[in-house]
Amino acid sequence: MQKIAIYPGSFDPITNGHIDIVERGLKIFDKIIVAILRNPAKETLFTVEERKEMIETSLNKYSNIEVDIFDGLLVNYAKKRNADTILRGMRAVSDFEYEFQLALMNRKLNREIQTVFLMTGLRWIFTSSSIIKEAASFGGNINGMVPPVVSWKLKEKFGFIEGNNRG
Repeated sequence: MQKIAIYPGSFDPITNGHIDIVERGLKIFDKIIVAILRNPAKETLFTVEERKEMIETSLNKYSNIEVDIFDGLLVNYAKKRNADTILRGMRAVSDFEYEFQLALMNRKLNREIQTVFLMTGLRWIFTSSSIIKEAASFGGNINGMVPPVVSWKLKEKFGFIEGNNRG
């Protein structure tokens, strides 16, 4: 039986820290579903469709990765997708309390779904989607912190590149 993990998040946008978690998760799981939460209450820079496209482009070399969009309870989505594990990444101790609370709530909702935490690699410990968006909004060099497609889309979104003029 295939070991499937759900890696949930808003991924607004995906960073190299997220990709690090996915790549290391693939050493544990047969398949990872990167699941973008559609949360109308959360204000995002990119639409869910834009985020899905960037993630698919960034992870296109892996045949055992699927990118999907979901809403509602994560444990219900995991069960629907035949996954028994939720994969979560943590950058620092400050992430732990929130992630621990989520894991306990998910366990309360469905005891069959386990949560596995992976620490982000040290080179990505300072990165977050929020920090990267802020730096990009002021024209900061974010190359190397995000996949090339994300760097391009951020520059385009903040007006540092006109439309689709890549030349």
